[in-house]
Amino acid sequence: MPRRGRNRNRAGGRREALTGYLFVAPAVLLFAVLGLYTIGYGLALSVHEWNGITPTWTWAGLDNFRDLLWAVPSLADSTKNALGRTLAVMVGAAVPTVLISLALALALNSVGRIRGFLQTLYFLPYVTTGIAVFYAWRFILLPDGALNSVLETVGLDFLVEPEGFLGNPETALWTTTGVLVWGMVPLGVLLYLSALQSIDDAVLEAARLDGASAWKIATRIVWPMLRPTTALLVVLVLRGVLQEFQIFLLMTNGGPLDRTTTLPLLAYNYAFGRDAVYYGYASALGWLLFLFSVALAALTFVVLRRRT
Repeated sequence: MPRRGRNRNRAGGRREALTGYLFVAPAVLLFAVLGLYTIGYGLALSVHEWNGITPTWTWAGLDNFRDLLWAVPSLADSTKNALGRTLAVMVGAAVPTVLISLALALALNSVGRIRGFLQTLYFLPYVTTGIAVFYAWRFILLPDGALNSVLETVGLDFLVEPEGFLGNPETALWTTTGVLVWGMVPLGVLLYLSALQSIDDAVLEAARLDGASAWKIATRIVWPMLRPTTALLVVLVLRGVLQEFQIFLLMTNGGPLDRTTTLPLLAYNYAFGRDAVYYGYASALGWLLFLFSVALAALTFVVLRRRT
């Protein structure tokens, strides 16, 4: 190719690259302002004490982290208890979400004509506005709510909660976890259904011709192919527990007796508490949550690599 032609191609490539950079620049700038600035601001707050009113910050170094973990017993106990509840919600949300989503996806995959309608019906809880859904569930779970009325009507009086399912310290955490599962199952059904529809029917038919039972096909062929989807769903559920704390804030506000205060809600309370505000503690706990999330994601990645 003549030199003039090569120069023309290079100039055209530079113009295309410049055009691409100009299109990407607003998003990069927005991330730099709202993302990097927020991250840096939160990191700076985590090593200072500030009540949100005084014009100056007080340097604390790593004292905020030490106070939350062991130095101040009352704070350390709150962190430990919130961590225990968070782990309980993680397990209590991930396992049922996987099992229910997989069962519904398998049933939906075998349906013919009304599959699209059922997919839309199952996915509605996920796209419905969270605040409206949480308040609706609050009314359902009240002492005189719909759930207690239904239980009384069908003769299951021993399951009725006179204080309401959110007012009883023994049932509040698991009730909110159940609502969280209800909101995550539609996404799980969609993920599993997509994975099931990507499995080649010829592989399943060959297994049937070889005499494999339905149980062996499900456990030896289908389930291994669904492991990556399962890992993704578990990560999304755990992310929801760590980030989507609005369910605990709006439905119980951490009560009764702090039985539904998870780590994200505890950080929120430090930042926006009614009695006092501790932005340093809130930011430090937020960074601890970030490190915990990174470790959790890395563990999931390692497990996924070993099994696939």
